[in-house]
Amino acid sequence: MSRAFVFSGQGSQDVGMGRDLADAYPESAAVFERADEILGYGLSGICFHGPAEELTRTQHCQPGIFVMSVAAYEALKANIPQPAFAAAAGLSLGEWTALHVAGALSFEDALRALEARGRFMQQACDEEEGAMVGILALQVEDLVPICEQTGAEFANINSPGQIVLSGTRRAVEDARRLAQEAGARKAMMLNVAGAYHSRLMQGAAERMQEVLAGIDVKEPAVPVMSNATGAAHGDPDSIRRDLVAQITGCVQWVRNIEALAALGIEEYVECGPGKVLTGLIKRIDRAGRLNNIHDHESLKKTIEAIQS
Repeated sequence: MSRAFVFSGQGSQDVGMGRDLADAYPESAAVFERADEILGYGLSGICFHGPAEELTRTQHCQPGIFVMSVAAYEALKANIPQPAFAAAAGLSLGEWTALHVAGALSFEDALRALEARGRFMQQACDEEEGAMVGILALQVEDLVPICEQTGAEFANINSPGQIVLSGTRRAVEDARRLAQEAGARKAMMLNVAGAYHSRLMQGAAERMQEVLAGIDVKEPAVPVMSNATGAAHGDPDSIRRDLVAQITGCVQWVRNIEALAALGIEEYVECGPGKVLTGLIKRIDRAGRLNNIHDHESLKKTIEAIQS
């Protein structure tokens, strides 16, 4: 069965994430230990024990989810030494994890870059107040005129009928009102620090361009989906460009999963905290077989499913 690994994005974090995997598998514990050494502070302690307000800080959250996702993947490898996969993808920061697992980025480079990415995005949030709204039961074509009228921007196209808009607080609040008037089942302001995946992140994108210029990027061993284009990444230079574009652009998650299905992917294994991507993929590729690894119990179930 053709398999893809998919990796979690920001918002899926939870205090305690990865702790039981690290307790059960030396391979997972080693990932957290190495991250602490590279960063020079106890990221593992924040992931395992919190407090929640520290874990949700963008500069801790982004590297924390990356490390936990890699630890989940390493726990699987401890049981299935060479888990075959034909492609990989990730949501926002999860795209970096996918590139690492596919051999395009080293662990250290990806971790340091994500720590910087988190700091830069937090700085952008502090410089200009922004907001995001999640909208259910409207399609892209329904929201295009609303964005044109308000100045809000598409931030995430997560699944059919689940779309996130981003922008200045005024633009997003106006878009929320108009979406409700247009028949949205729900239009909920998100509890985020600012307007991610919008032009308000331009400063962060420019700083990340400098960071990426100093990172060794290789061609991935398998196709890795680009959030920016919706299709598979190309050569190392285009990977750098797409990772910068992703910061201010819309996450094309529906296109990513459609592209994986077109490649013949039949099974998806989500690695990372929570099961957000599993729920989204279920609505995009209804024929896909779905598994996830977010703790020791879900790991055991995934191993059984892969080996069955």
